[in-house]
Amino acid sequence: CNNRVHGSSFAHRGELRKAKRIVIKLGSAVITRGDECGLALGRLASIVEQVAMLQNQGREMMIVTSGAVAFGKQRLRHEILLSQSVRHALQSGNGQHKDMSVPVLEARACAAAGQSGLMALYEAMFTQYSTCTAQVLVTNLDFHDDEKRQNLNSTLQELLRMNIVPIINTNDAVVPPPEPNSDLQGVISIKDNDSLAARLAVEMKADLLIALSDVEGLYNSPPGTDDAKLIDIFYPGDQQSITYGTKSRVGIGGMEAKVMAALWALQGGTSVVIANGTNPKITGHVITDIVEGKKVGTFFSEIKPAGPSVEEQTEMARNSGRILASLHPDQRSEIICHLAELLIERKDEVLVANKMDIEMAVSAGRLPSAMLKRLSLSLEKLNSLAVGLRQIATAARDNIGRVVRRTRVAQSLELEQVTVPIGVLLVIFEARPDCLPQVSALAIASGNALLLKGGKEAANTNYVLHQLTQEALSLHGVREAVQMVSTHEEVEDICRLDKMIDLIIPRGSSQLVQEIQRVAKGIPVLGHSEGICHVYVDADASVSKVIKIVRDSKCDYPAACNAMETLLIHRDILRTPMFDQIIEMLHNEQVKIHSGPRFASYLTFSPSEARSLRTEYGDLECCLEVVDSVQEAVEHIHKYGSSHTDVIITENKETAEQFLQQLDSACVFWNTSSRFADGYRFGLGAEVGISTARIHARGPVGLEGLLTTKWVLRGEGHTVADFSENGSMKYLHENLPVA
Repeated sequence: CNNRVHGSSFAHRGELRKAKRIVIKLGSAVITRGDECGLALGRLASIVEQVAMLQNQGREMMIVTSGAVAFGKQRLRHEILLSQSVRHALQSGNGQHKDMSVPVLEARACAAAGQSGLMALYEAMFTQYSTCTAQVLVTNLDFHDDEKRQNLNSTLQELLRMNIVPIINTNDAVVPPPEPNSDLQGVISIKDNDSLAARLAVEMKADLLIALSDVEGLYNSPPGTDDAKLIDIFYPGDQQSITYGTKSRVGIGGMEAKVMAALWALQGGTSVVIANGTNPKITGHVITDIVEGKKVGTFFSEIKPAGPSVEEQTEMARNSGRILASLHPDQRSEIICHLAELLIERKDEVLVANKMDIEMAVSAGRLPSAMLKRLSLSLEKLNSLAVGLRQIATAARDNIGRVVRRTRVAQSLELEQVTVPIGVLLVIFEARPDCLPQVSALAIASGNALLLKGGKEAANTNYVLHQLTQEALSLHGVREAVQMVSTHEEVEDICRLDKMIDLIIPRGSSQLVQEIQRVAKGIPVLGHSEGICHVYVDADASVSKVIKIVRDSKCDYPAACNAMETLLIHRDILRTPMFDQIIEMLHNEQVKIHSGPRFASYLTFSPSEARSLRTEYGDLECCLEVVDSVQEAVEHIHKYGSSHTDVIITENKETAEQFLQQLDSACVFWNTSSRFADGYRFGLGAEVGISTARIHARGPVGLEGLLTTKWVLRGEGHTVADFSENGSMKYLHENLPVA
């Protein structure tokens, strides 16, 4: 329910979800086919479906439609051609032949012929969704005459009260041709359906006006020009920053008319979005996406935010990132070392902010204990972070511009493959503020620009840590290379910036990673959706190693993605002292055991059976299952694991090597805890995440995983023609030593 007092429009896109009364304006280009003769039925059907769905949610929907002229034109052309062909047939006996061309049709006549058919079509479509419609034809005079305007208002109010969708159009059979702009004293004249929709939206105190046409929205210069950029949010004071292109392919309302109408509606308290209703990729959900607050088209807002937009932040980060990449390696190291120093020097500031976040999370009661642990920072954690950052600072001295391959292609023609930054990274993390300085340091070391999108649970901590990061970057004038994205920004909208962001790294729950992988269109995602790690205890395992490794893998930090979730036991170990010791240790550590189906079959009274063998518990819980051999263990892990980290405990080297070679996981360990799957423990300094992908980086991803390469070819006027049959040069392709 929307309790907003009408008179002030919504400030942010996210608030559009609260819109109760919505006007949908369908431009001629949306309604009509490309030949402008007849309707785009498929497009119209998908729009009707969305409007009906929103109406059935309890919203009050109104449609301002074009299309009567096009519908009538199709009908009249058909009638004229039919009558001409009849006359032609009658006259052909006399040897008379007349031109069969169709005369130019007058628009008002077309509207008169098409209006009833258009309405009948709407009625038939909405009936499929048990939604009733009503036709309302208006003219400019209906708004200028107070009595008529009040009658129109009361009619529409009554229709909405009865859950009917009013379908409004100008009475094109009687309206005069459009006149020059005659807007006076804040009254907008009805020259086209844009101004009609705006006038109607304000008159009916609508919360939202969605104007659909054949352009994506408002651009800072005419669409199609090289520098044209879609404007996400348009403010009343921004008219000077844009230029207008031509009007729509059909209809009489150009973009300037749309902007004038939108600003007039905005001034009257109605929020406005101008979007494309003809794009087949989005037409089926364009209206519902707008109402859900997604970044579609141009949103008109009266309130300009204090900070830059996410697009502007991305541009700032990229520009500053390029300077960062060009710094001397020692300068990048100095920035990271300075950040490590600031973490310790300003520890009180960080911990006070973190305490505020924890207290708010506890009082809200929404965070599970595992996430609360991740949210919490301590002096010990800050010291550990500082040590990790100094490791990264050391590694930062020789990574960018490192030659990984050199080839003498021909005489005086040498090719080098050198390391370079990926570009702009977007790291999305939940309640884990320690992630911020880690990934910032790795981005700085690798010369990458960085966008950070933290969870609101850690907003205070993240703010302080980001301030420290930018303070460190200021040491060498690259403060803007690391940007914190506002919590107002929807993750899905940021993930659509495929022309601005080069790599997305989600850090958080499997649900977060899966959601990012789903919505990231055209941007690679580095990460893993789940951490279902297995420890397999072989028949030849040492009991002392088993107890140590299983305890550490499960109990050291149960919320970590590299914690053990499933314990696989060789069948021969059942009912042995070793098995009893394992169970006793897990019991003492208060680990809840969920039995797999095979293990449960061996027991008279089994623990609670696992709901799924593919479960990431993230707490002091694990699944216990039985297998007959190492081969069966490998097959089980391939079927139920997540290709993250898996461990074998055995004294049999041959069995261990079989496990290590056959298992297809990012990390495979022998006689060590799964908790070693960590960038810091691998000596990477820190990690941006653990990847289970098959290409690019895999396993714990540190500095190397944030670099790509480019090819540099140095010659002396060489051309491909030099190497033709008649040319003077031959290919050598000699591998040269890398300095």
